[in-house]
Amino acid sequence: MIVKFICAVVTRSLFLLISLIGVWRVVWVKNNALYWFLTILYLPLVVEMILTLKRKKLQDYKWFSPAIFLFLISIIPSLWILELHHQQNKATDSRCDKLDSSENIKSLLNMWRGNSTNGSETLLQGSVSLLSSVCANDWILALHQTLLILLVIGKWLLPVAGGVTRDELSQLLLLFVGTAADILEFTSETLLDVKDSSPSMVYVILGVWTWSMFQFPLHLSVSSSRPDEYSEGDQGVSLLARLRTDIWSMVESLFVQDGPFLVVRLTLILYFHVIHQMLIFFAIKNFLVVILNFYRLFAIYCDYKASG
Repeated sequence: MIVKFICAVVTRSLFLLISLIGVWRVVWVKNNALYWFLTILYLPLVVEMILTLKRKKLQDYKWFSPAIFLFLISIIPSLWILELHHQQNKATDSRCDKLDSSENIKSLLNMWRGNSTNGSETLLQGSVSLLSSVCANDWILALHQTLLILLVIGKWLLPVAGGVTRDELSQLLLLFVGTAADILEFTSETLLDVKDSSPSMVYVILGVWTWSMFQFPLHLSVSSSRPDEYSEGDQGVSLLARLRTDIWSMVESLFVQDGPFLVVRLTLILYFHVIHQMLIFFAIKNFLVVILNFYRLFAIYCDYKASG
């Protein structure tokens, strides 16, 4: 019980911390303290944490995670603001320190260590100066990466819902890792392909990214039915119940992730004439996943008809 309590508190504290860093970055970039009002979005997550800790069983829900959903609500607006600001100010951004080499990272750490020897106040100022000197694109990428990593770790640390086995949780976490990698590649690569003449495409890409992120609170792909739960006489009736995990996975892929990603990439290729090797590769990858999902759906239907 104590371990569950600690995990529940630590996970939500990490959610609040990364969201707070995101708001701080927005305030810094926009140079407007009014953006601190974005912290109002933390209130539902704080209320959820209090209500969860008051319950005797600190378990999450089986099909839905309120903590992860509210975490996304609290941080996605900050990322939208940072992405839009960066797209609008690419040409006027001042000199910054990139994090694309070990030499640059070492120089930043040396500067931070030099400030750390002059007292806590100087250390704080040096840390703020260090963080603010990092390039906007690196900041945004770091927030995206941290967000996705926290979603996986957070789901791992959150108390497991009743009825979910460790095997099912491990399957879900592995699915989360693959999904997070695809989403990160989509946002980091596709936004780079957007030209200055098509700012509306930025809104489309961010909208698709937001839509894809909301599959993390849903656990519809968790296996809930086992073959030994059904008798031989129930095979025709229970086939869809036993395979609903596959069906939900296909629905998520077609309408939440690979389907929308394919539409965006085809739009860039066919309408905006953006063509390069990686874009074509990932468009083909999304196309193959969509086609294979339809093939899998057809196979499930044939099995269902055969069992009837």
